[in-house]
Amino acid sequence: MKVSSESFSVYRIISDLLFITAGSITAAAAIQIFMLPNQLIDGGTIGLAMIIASLTAPNLLPFIIIPLTLPFIYFAYRSIGKRFVLYMSFALAAFSLANNFLHSLYHFHGDVLEIVVFGGVALGAGTGLIIRRGGCLDGAEITAIILHKRLGYTVGQIILVANCFIFLLAGICFGDWNAALRSLMLYMVAYKIIDAMVTGFDETKSVMVISQKSQELTKEVLHKMGVGATIMYGKGAFTGADKEILFIIVERLQLLELKDLIHKIDPCAFLAIQNLHELVHPQPLVAGSRIKKATL
Repeated sequence: MKVSSESFSVYRIISDLLFITAGSITAAAAIQIFMLPNQLIDGGTIGLAMIIASLTAPNLLPFIIIPLTLPFIYFAYRSIGKRFVLYMSFALAAFSLANNFLHSLYHFHGDVLEIVVFGGVALGAGTGLIIRRGGCLDGAEITAIILHKRLGYTVGQIILVANCFIFLLAGICFGDWNAALRSLMLYMVAYKIIDAMVTGFDETKSVMVISQKSQELTKEVLHKMGVGATIMYGKGAFTGADKEILFIIVERLQLLELKDLIHKIDPCAFLAIQNLHELVHPQPLVAGSRIKKATL
């Protein structure tokens, strides 16, 4: 039985949303069971919301997260893409509801190592599921991507600096630097779990596409995604036929949309995806100009 592309697309979206729901519940469980009861926080906007909730009322966390994240959803709509905004909005709603239901379920109080390790694993696993399916929970990553394009610093560097300020703020507000340091340890555990779950967690990807519909793909990538592409010419070793090869560079959050777009136009297209560790952008040759180097 032949499955239409429309049916596949609907199936893919439903599958993505189910995984995002599971990831949101897992991340919420990490926060409500391990982190908030022990005055530990996450990084980014969620960490800021957790500080405010801890100082006011922990049960208000879902209502604090949403208004803090709404501006970043707007920025994501302008800079990344509609599908990402849909998935991020859905993840945020599911995460907030899960926090509301899990708030009074169970609180874990134990050894510091147990809290840091198991809390970090749960948080990383939940966040990793969401990222793997093309979504995001935290607004800090959106800001980091925008600043990366303007300033040249890597997304990872910007997020690390922002989170250091969040943990510093937590130490000042709670008056407990041990809690701030434990939060940093838990964050590092969560980051490693995310890195292990998400294939190719680096922010920028290079994609080489071999397709019989290279011209049509180029137009769609340029107009629908606003992403540049370079056409290279090659020859098949076995057939000797001339081929056009597209070389495209995208952010990690745009990769899912790019793959769906390519396979919608040409299901037989061949894709080779690699992590990029360094980009060099030549500047116009004017007095005092230098080559801008971005290490990823």
